[in-house]
Amino acid sequence: MNDPICPLCGRPIPAGVPQSQHHLIPKLKGGKGGPVVLMHHICHRQIHATSTESELARECNTPEALLAHPRLTRFAAWVAKRPPEFRSKVPGGKRKR
Repeated sequence: MNDPICPLCGRPIPAGVPQSQHHLIPKLKGGKGGPVVLMHHICHRQIHATSTESELARECNTPEALLAHPRLTRFAAWVAKRPPEFRSKVPGGKRKR
């Protein structure tokens, strides 16, 4: 069985690697029970460090829209060069809701 692929960085997500489900529309903005994607935990944290919940709901509610965001595009290119188990602190304070 093949490992799932992270929609942000394109790296495989093997079992045991920190991972999380990203709600394409934030739960606080009506996305509870909506579509989710599995991604590396570091990629998920970067998404929330980059955009507010309102911006995610309004502008970045598909994997394609996330990849089109300039900061996320740069992050995805950078992290794609690291192994799937790579972990690092993600800059940015507490996310805005």
